Amino acid sequence: MSEIRIIKKYPNRRLYDTEDSKYITLEDIKELVMKGVEFCVKDVKTDEDLTRNILLQIISDQEHHGEPFFTTELLTQIIQSYGNSVQSLAGDFISKSMQLFVDQQKQFQDAITNNPITAMSDLAEKNMKIWQQMQDNFFSASGMKSKK
Repeated sequence: MSEIRIIKKYPNRRLYDTEDSKYITLEDIKELVMKGVEFCVKDVKTDEDLTRNILLQIISDQEHHGEPFFTTELLTQIIQSYGNSVQSLAGDFISKSMQLFVDQQKQFQDAITNNPITAMSDLAEKNMKIWQQMQDNFFSASGMKSKK
């Protein structure tokens, strides 16, 4: 099992990669994410885990400089769910939805080499069943009825 790579964040906002013994940028951290490297960003003074903050910074930079991933409507809905009684359910739903997307993307890439039409049809059918189940579970847990 591999060790989690430690990135230290200094008060001057510099990031230090303890494995490579050098200062790095947010772009370097983005590359670690893209390569699937597990890491943790720690505040050098308090030892506080700042990983989420750094990842949010990277997302913010991507949204500002690249093609936006999140619509204004989606960001508004996410903000509105904070402090709401369904906040943890919404977070779980988004997390599971993204994991489903990643898993299906991989399955599709694997299946496309055999028969692309069958792969698309099978994936669409499977996707509909999974989304319906996730929606039913979400509405059930939040005390609301799903629309069918």
